[in-house]
Amino acid sequence: MKCIYILMTITMAAWFLSATPAVALDLSREPIQPISPPHSIDPQKAALGKSLFFDRRLSVDHSISCAHCHELESKGGADGLKRSFGVDGREGLVNSPTVFNAALNFSQFWDGRAATLEQQAKGPITSHLEMANNWPQILQQLSSDQSMMQAFNNAYTDGITAANITNAIATFERTLITPDSRFDHYLKGDESAITTEEKKGYALFKTYGCVACHQGRNVGGNLYQTPGVMNDYFKDFPSTGKADLGRFNVTGDKADRHRFKVPSLRMAVLTAPYFHDGSQATLSETIRTMAKYQLGRKIPTADINAIIRFLYTLPGRWQGKALEPQYQHELDAATLSEAAKVDPL
Repeated sequence: MKCIYILMTITMAAWFLSATPAVALDLSREPIQPISPPHSIDPQKAALGKSLFFDRRLSVDHSISCAHCHELESKGGADGLKRSFGVDGREGLVNSPTVFNAALNFSQFWDGRAATLEQQAKGPITSHLEMANNWPQILQQLSSDQSMMQAFNNAYTDGITAANITNAIATFERTLITPDSRFDHYLKGDESAITTEEKKGYALFKTYGCVACHQGRNVGGNLYQTPGVMNDYFKDFPSTGKADLGRFNVTGDKADRHRFKVPSLRMAVLTAPYFHDGSQATLSETIRTMAKYQLGRKIPTADINAIIRFLYTLPGRWQGKALEPQYQHELDAATLSEAAKVDPL
């Protein structure tokens, strides 16, 4: 498996170098594709799902909602914490991924245990570490709310049920798509949409082989991978709990030990910290780690900065608002240390 991955990375890097166009990009030859706006979404179900997404009655003590771990306005659909907290301050086992563009993922959760957004929405509601509630109590409480009853009756023929609650939330989440990023406009032929440095970052992202795992509309979210293709990641960062076993917890297959869903990078500039355990604090730190353990490379500081510049072009727009934050140059310890040296060739 490792040899196949290395061959794929080298082949893709060489191919993308030769395929770099002078003017307009040929979308059929690009590893990343633009996001299209959501379509065929039932507006009644989406509106109901939005109200449920922010409804604290879904938690056992009415203290948190889905938005507690997936803040939409300022944190890129995540919560900015190493690990999320549930009711009574219970710390979760993994870092909360963004809910933006989750509909484009091929599975949900870091270990892929949910095939659909409905299955994903159902999990936290009854999880002891998250909302810790139960369906009979939820149904009883929501059924006592006349406006909620009416909303469900308008959207579903069978009214309030557990399945309809999770479907409504999932329907709302399918609206959390972020098209029209600057990079998407560039992919569609607008050369002026991104800067020369951002174009350089994209070229480096391809030639270093990052696209072997991060590609498609979501720049990830469409395959599983094990940290440590080129170097032993878990030797240097020992496993601390069951969550580190990743997809193995779902399949029981030894080949899935420490295997995780590759995250989307669309919101990466908004969703620090990184990795399933939130162990990487900054983008530059994350890129260095990925380069060492997945690519067997040491990437110079200047190239890392260019790649980060590229990542800033990815977030897109939601509700008519650009989600891309103002660029901030990262000065983590690794960057400062390397900046004092001459970058290697």
